[in-house]
Amino acid sequence: MPKKTTETIEPTDTPASYEAATAELEALVRQMESAQLPLDQLLASYQRGAFLLQFCQGKLQALEQQISIVENGQLKPWLNS
Repeated sequence: MPKKTTETIEPTDTPASYEAATAELEALVRQMESAQLPLDQLLASYQRGAFLLQFCQGKLQALEQQISIVENGQLKPWLNS
């Protein structure tokens, strides 16, 4: 089994922010579209991309909920999740 290096990103490592997640996702898409990745790395990239997409969707959904609350005049504290 290969050793994990400091450069290895696990499929479920949480990104620092929405912006970091989208930047990483865009980079993964470019790599995958280049057709230069070995099959095992392609699978790992796909899994990481799916996780990043889910992360971004969750952030957007939380933001939409906060906007809805503000629009309804019910200002509540922002929840970082």
